[in-house]
Amino acid sequence: MEIIPKLPTTLLCTVGTSLFHPNLDSVKEAEQPALHAAYHGRDWESVAASLFELDPRERLCGAEINSVESLLQKGLVAGDVRLVFFRSDTDDGRDIGEVLCAYYALRGIETETVRIEHLQDADPQAFCRQGLRELAKAVCRTVREYSPAWCAINATGGYKAQIAVAVLLGQALGIPVYYKHERFDEIIAFPPMPVALDFDYWMEISGLLFDLARNNDVARFDDFEITDSEQLQSLINVESIDGEAYVELSPTGQIFHETFRMRFQDRLDQVLPPAVPGNQKQNPKWEDSGHIQNHPEIMDFMERLTKDIPQVRRCYTFWFNPRLQQRTRARYGAKGIETVLSDGKYTAKIGVETSAANDSQRRAMVARINLWIDDEWRT
Repeated sequence: MEIIPKLPTTLLCTVGTSLFHPNLDSVKEAEQPALHAAYHGRDWESVAASLFELDPRERLCGAEINSVESLLQKGLVAGDVRLVFFRSDTDDGRDIGEVLCAYYALRGIETETVRIEHLQDADPQAFCRQGLRELAKAVCRTVREYSPAWCAINATGGYKAQIAVAVLLGQALGIPVYYKHERFDEIIAFPPMPVALDFDYWMEISGLLFDLARNNDVARFDDFEITDSEQLQSLINVESIDGEAYVELSPTGQIFHETFRMRFQDRLDQVLPPAVPGNQKQNPKWEDSGHIQNHPEIMDFMERLTKDIPQVRRCYTFWFNPRLQQRTRARYGAKGIETVLSDGKYTAKIGVETSAANDSQRRAMVARINLWIDDEWRT
């Protein structure tokens, strides 16, 4: 029996500006009056209609239309593929996104446009520190929504760094990545390749990664238990502000985190310890301090954590400072699995008893609690 390979039904496309600059900038009024008038009149639906009359392989149509057409013609994606365009945080990005959506609407193809905050060239620091991270988050969020098995990446359009991030993401997530240079007749495939990243290490430092991925602002270096490891230094950026060290995720760190977060969610049954029997679940316990009991939200946190995660047996507070700000996260500390809970004014430390029987299961539980904080407690 012939096995027909399944084709990607969602194509994630990076978007550049070649459609406008230089392509439509160079259109002569005498040669193509309708397209010239529509472009200079900023009538994007009419621009799309004029492009629709051309052969989609013509260079004038731009890198995105050329490359998508090549993928369709070669049968590398489904004929009814959904197109998700990741466009820059610029006026050109917005306008080109409108043209592409209008163009593919005429072709009966479903589209979606995602604006990537800080992905612009006016502020190089914001581009590197935030824009590329936001791109990684947005791509991974879309892949989670539509499933890696049904996705492919078209990394043809956009800034060179944007293309590089898209290629690395595809390789890390195990999905095909395609690229078409304007001088190539053929589209190039970057096949999925194994990435030498450590799943256990991700679970171990998940508190740091979840916190930094959640926030675009830098965090105080001393708020985390950061070791001088070569692995970690490739995942974070450290900078000095007014003589104090601050830390943030690098674009590579964002990709590392998003990739293993997805793998962790897919492997929960394999890496977590067994559930605690219902008759062994215990109520949370306060420490002997009057100050902490003035914050009922801490008890609510412990009750919800015990109820929501089957492997948690009991929570208890063991430390409280009413005037200390830290970062909310789970970690593997001196007392075993513990959670740091802070509202920006106080900090409480909570011990978490689980069914974990070894270090690997304890690291998995730390990651599971951090996932819960991110998905449940924060929402």
